[in-house]
Amino acid sequence: MSDAIDPIARLEERIAWLERHVTEQDKVMLAQGDALRKLAEELTNLRERQDQKSGALDADEKPPHF
Repeated sequence: MSDAIDPIARLEERIAWLERHVTEQDKVMLAQGDALRKLAEELTNLRERQDQKSGALDADEKPPHF
């Protein structure tokens, strides 16, 4: 009977490891989602600022690098 306990104990250890691994992956994916959301917001803000700057130039006005 002791032979049957050892494989069960190994399976329990593997399940515990997999559960911990899944929890860690969930945390990482949530953090990546937050970072992606922040980057998307920042990109939107940068595009809006760029649109405001490009609309400020007159047709006859040269860009600052000339």
